[in-house]
Amino acid sequence: MVTMIDKLGKARPRHPEKQKNPDSEILRKPDWLRVRAPGLGEYQNTAKLVKNLGLHTVCEEAACPNIGECWSKKHATMMILGDTCTRACAFCNVKTGKPGPIDIDEPKKVAEAVAQMGLSHIVITSVDRDDLDDGGALHFANTIQEIRKATPHTTIEVLTLFINPPRRALL
Repeated sequence: MVTMIDKLGKARPRHPEKQKNPDSEILRKPDWLRVRAPGLGEYQNTAKLVKNLGLHTVCEEAACPNIGECWSKKHATMMILGDTCTRACAFCNVKTGKPGPIDIDEPKKVAEAVAQMGLSHIVITSVDRDDLDDGGALHFANTIQEIRKATPHTTIEVLTLFINPPRRALL
């Protein structure tokens, strides 16, 4: 049996199931909506630093389209407690499942990254860790302390995800 593939114009073959559908105009995204692909320079330095230290960022894990713009300006939102979330929110692109153990050196690695990048401000968030008794509160505290030691003048913005945390995590 031979399947004929309809051709649009001279070059583009169409899938047999779509041959019956009318052609639709391909609309370009407006300039203000398009972002440039990540480039060289600071973007590569940030990417290399994050990879070498084994860190996770919201930029990567959530597949943010603005990663090139932010990383080229040395901006990154660090995501602590691993790369696997214990929840499965429909709107989120972060991997879900049973997370592995916490990297106890992660607070020092985050502080090292902040120092190497020369950041005056850092945003710290995390995956949800419903598997931990304190939801990761101690790890947040340790990360903040390490950043304070390494770069005392850096401002730290913390985005905690403690929705219905165990009471002992708040004490």
